[in-house]
Amino acid sequence: MDAHLFLLAGQHPGTTHAEALADAHRYALAAEAAGWAGVWLAEHHFVPYGVIPSATTVAAHLLGATRRITVGTAACVLSDRHPVALGEEAALLDTISGGRFRLGVGRGGPWVDLEVFGTGLDRYTEGFADALDVLARWVSGAATVAGNRRFPFRPVPVVPRPARALPVWVAATSPSTVDLAARHGFPLLLGMHADLPEKAELLARYARVAAGHGHDPARVAHASAHLAHLADSDEEAACAVRAGLPGLLAGAARHVRLDGSPGAGRDPHRYTAHLIDIHPVGAPTRCRAAVARAAALPGVRHLLFMVEAGGDRDAALRTVHRFPRDVLEPALGDARTGDTAPACASGGPVDR
Repeated sequence: MDAHLFLLAGQHPGTTHAEALADAHRYALAAEAAGWAGVWLAEHHFVPYGVIPSATTVAAHLLGATRRITVGTAACVLSDRHPVALGEEAALLDTISGGRFRLGVGRGGPWVDLEVFGTGLDRYTEGFADALDVLARWVSGAATVAGNRRFPFRPVPVVPRPARALPVWVAATSPSTVDLAARHGFPLLLGMHADLPEKAELLARYARVAAGHGHDPARVAHASAHLAHLADSDEEAACAVRAGLPGLLAGAARHVRLDGSPGAGRDPHRYTAHLIDIHPVGAPTRCRAAVARAAALPGVRHLLFMVEAGGDRDAALRTVHRFPRDVLEPALGDARTGDTAPACASGGPVDR
């Protein structure tokens, strides 16, 4: 079982975009120093909930700034991108980092992004499967790849060609997306909003569908995202999250739908209370119990923890540094594998 940071680079009220990005950079470097296995980066467009519009760009920066940890995307919005362009970036980052890059993709939402990037609503509603098909073949290790019905193009060489088939984590909240990932044998990326019974239901469905398509579910390493805030008492941690998270969540409500209507927003205070209840927010004892329950999800091999909820840089850094020692080691014990990257094809890590 591997533990990673999940970085939104969220803009809390009273801060700037540059400060949010600088803090995400600090947290990533602290994660490597504290012994985390890696970091995963969210991707959003036009909202302050997360100010990373290109997760692969920030991943490239962090791969150059670190030596050991893996860096993943959670997730690139595939509905906004041509799958070959994203596949080329993934293969490039995997090759130049010596295998430390992890690609996660998602469908996204029916947002104005689709208008701005010219992909249209159909790419979100019907085109995700075709885009994932092209992407899957591009990162499969094949020497050449041709298009499909929605993305018609003649066979072209894959350059750089991945030395091995790259896994693609698929962000999934609906049965249809779970089924699509299972047909490919791609692992799921489960979000913070769902509680453990909801995640277990999606994982059980995945196992059934994957087995029906000839994949061994036991060999698939799913990822599950969780909120995390560590303090000396449960109430201190909950108070910090109650003070900081609603302002961040308000930024998510600023999504604009393609039809011009505002994004459907949850009540940020009620949603914050829900997240505190289901995630490791509290003193070490409470956090250890929550992490142990999350680690028991069938097939989950990567736990991702978002530490930015309180909006206080020093408190987030304390969680980054204390969580491995005070929570993860006691909760996971020998279950931790420490997902370190393999050496690159030349026999060692790439010098930067």
